[in-house]
This record gives sequence, C-alpha cells and structure tokens, in this order.
Amino acid sequence: MSNQTRRQFLRSAGIVTASMGAASVLPGCASVGPARGGKARKPNIIFILADDLGYGDLGCFGQQIVQTPNIDKLASEGIRLTDHYAGSTVCAPSRCCLMTGLHTGHALIRGNANLPLRPEDLTVPELLKKAGYTTGIIGKWGLGEAESTGIPNKQGFDYWFGYLNQRHAHNYYPEFLWKNEQKVPLEGNQLTTPEEGGWGVSAKKVTYSGDLFAAEALDFVERNKDNRFFLYLALTIPHANNEAGSKGMEVPDFGPYPDKDWPEAQKGHAAMITRMDGDIGRLMAKLNELGIDEKTFVMFSSDNGPHKEGGGDPAFFSSSGPLRGYKRDLYEGGIRVPTIARWPGRIKPASTSGHVSAFWDFLPTACDLAGVKAPEGIDGISILPALLGEPRKQKKHDYLYWEFHEQGKKQAVRWGDWKGVRLNVAKDPNGPIELYNLKTDLGETKDLADKYPDVIAKIAQIMKAARTPSQNWPLPAE
Repeated sequence: MSNQTRRQFLRSAGIVTASMGAASVLPGCASVGPARGGKARKPNIIFILADDLGYGDLGCFGQQIVQTPNIDKLASEGIRLTDHYAGSTVCAPSRCCLMTGLHTGHALIRGNANLPLRPEDLTVPELLKKAGYTTGIIGKWGLGEAESTGIPNKQGFDYWFGYLNQRHAHNYYPEFLWKNEQKVPLEGNQLTTPEEGGWGVSAKKVTYSGDLFAAEALDFVERNKDNRFFLYLALTIPHANNEAGSKGMEVPDFGPYPDKDWPEAQKGHAAMITRMDGDIGRLMAKLNELGIDEKTFVMFSSDNGPHKEGGGDPAFFSSSGPLRGYKRDLYEGGIRVPTIARWPGRIKPASTSGHVSAFWDFLPTACDLAGVKAPEGIDGISILPALLGEPRKQKKHDYLYWEFHEQGKKQAVRWGDWKGVRLNVAKDPNGPIELYNLKTDLGETKDLADKYPDVIAKIAQIMKAARTPSQNWPLPAE
C-alpha cells in the first residue's frame, strides 16, 4: 500500500497521520474549559489575515496617522500579541506555515513559487472538519493552482472564493476570481495587459475585489450562523499591484484622506487600511447581530511586514513601528506582525501577551479550540493558555526559525531574547551571523556577535538542525 493510499485509508477510518509521518493521531478532546452546563465550548473560529500590513500600521500598535478604529476596538476587547511572528517574510511560505503548522525549515513551500500542497499535507481545515466545523476561505490562497492538488477544496475547505495565484492577487480589479473550482467573471473589469492567468494593469475598474471579499465574509457567517464554522478571511489589503508602477495602491477612493498633502501612493495605502478596518467592523457587527459573538474566536494578523512596492514607502507612516526592516527582510520588521485575538468571556479585554509565538502555532491552537488532538511532528505549540491569561500553563518554544530563498538566501533564529540573522547563505552557508538582543535593542541596531561567541555557536547549531533538506528549496552542501 502506497503512503498516499495508506493516508487516505486512515483518513476514511477517522485516523489522521502527521504531515511529517512522525506518528498517527486519533481524534481527541483538548479542553478549552467548561462552559455553562459543564460541556466544553467549541467556538466558531475566524482568522483574518491582512497582506503586507506592518507592525506599526494599526493604532493599537502605535500608528498615529492611519485610522483603524474597528481593529483598535478588537484589541480593546481582546489581547494584543506583541511578540508574534509570521511564517515568512513573503506570502506563500507564510501562508503554508499558517495552514500546516510547520516552519520554513520543514514546510513544503518555503518561497514564493507555484508549488501546490499535496494530498498528504495536513491542514487546519482538514482537522477542524473532523470536529464538525464547516470550513471556508475567502480572499487569497497562493498554495495551489487550478486543477492541482493544492486548491482549497482539496485541502479541507468546503467553500472557497478568491484568488488562487498570488500574482493574480496583485490586481484589485481582476477580470475573474475563483468560486470553488469555477471561474467567476467580474463585471466591468478589463486589463490593458491580459497576460496568461489574467493579471496585469487595470484599464477599466468597476468591481473591487476587497469589497467582494467583505460581502462574501458576511454571507458565509450568515449562512453558517447555526453551524460551527471556521472562516479564513485572507484579505489582500494593503498589498500593492506590482504591475501598476507607482500607482500600485489600488483603492476605489481615498476615504478620509483625499485632501492630505501626501503622495498619491500614500493616500492609497492609508485608504486601503482604513477601508479594510471598516470591513472588519461590519463583520464584527454581524456576529453580534446574529447572536454568535460570544461563540466566536477571532484572530487577526498579517502575512509579513510592510512592503516597499507600488509607490509604497514603509517609512512614510512608520509602518514597521520600532522595528528594523520590512518585507523580504528577516529582521524584525519583516516578520514580526501585529496580532490580536478576541473571544468574549474567555479572553480578558485590553490585555497584552509577550509570549513568543508564530504562524505555525495556529494549527495546534485551532485544534485546542475545536477539541481535536493536533498531529505530532509539527513545529507549532498551542498558544491557547497564553491567550486565556494562563501563562504558567503555556509551553514555550526552544527557538523560532526562518529561512528565505530570495536575495542570496537568508536564515534567522529567535532564541530567547537573542536574534540571529545570516545573510548570503547561498554564497557561504557558514558565513557570519549578526546577533541582536531584542530585550535591550528591539530595533536591531547593535550587532553583538563579537561579544557573545557562545551565543553565535548555539544559533549556528540551530540553523543547521532546524531544517530538513528540500529539493525545491536547497541550501549549499545539501
């Protein structure tokens, strides 16, 4: 019996094998605490993912100019995670980490490429379906093209609407989107450069994809108000249209910012974020209207740091906040992301956690919420105790690891308060490692490598041990 056939058999029998093949897992019950009547509460789960939103782009994380009142309210009613990290510094690998519970040393997808998830890759929605959840994704996928094994409907999602291809997602006025496995033409939109796949620069702009995603999210929640559901709302805001040059911040209007003395791209950037904020506000109002607010766990984050594309300038609004770098950096500004969780009656309002966590922790956290056992062999650890204000019960990572396969290849490790970054790995896999103490130097301004050779040695050891070789994402000497 082949591995794939065996896996399909085990799934049909109610048994799930770990994505790394380390062990088999039986559906269990990870308690999230008793509800009224003594039964375990299994909440609806909504994960909202912004695209290229910086650590400093929200008011609740220090933004002074761009208006985000609804997301700030989300934080005031929940918990801010100050030390939460994306899976990568670009979108596809970051989303792979989120969905599979593996960091980029082990994940199938470690860079931006059209590589689909496989049947044997175990995902969040697959696990939640076993707990009786209806699953949906709206927005940007990036983990499998049409007719591949990686499309959302073959990776555990009951309903899917949005962009499959991450380059297609650059354009906010595309000629079509996908609904499940069917192309849906968008009325009035036309491209000046109708390249293969349907992306390019918009000639006619009528239907804004971000507005469709907001409406679809409301419809999904309405349809499933009597079910237990998981919604992955993977928004494209505020990613730039990279094909549109300096006018790449596409938005129907400049919202409250048309009269500002700013470059057009910065008006667009701010307007996109505030527009997204309004959409999130309407989603939260819908939960309250339907009477499922207290039954719903909501988490918000971003897939990586702020971009410098489409005329965007991360320095203009201090989008990285106090952090160094932005998208495609493995410095903090490229990977530390603004993250919020809210669950009325369970998560303490206006609370903050400095627990060090990352995207690969979402899969086991979702399992914990749903009462199913997370697979063994993953890199993630449930952060539910930290979210519920029980730090003594919270397990901690020995380290966090990233690798990035552009710009000469890079590696990074967070080990306690220490942060190590190695550049130009393709040229020299044993090259120098920069070292920063994040407790005293959050902005990574002082390289302490010469002063702490023992720490450098430890981080170098982690960089070697934390990854498995990959034919798609090789490093030298593999």
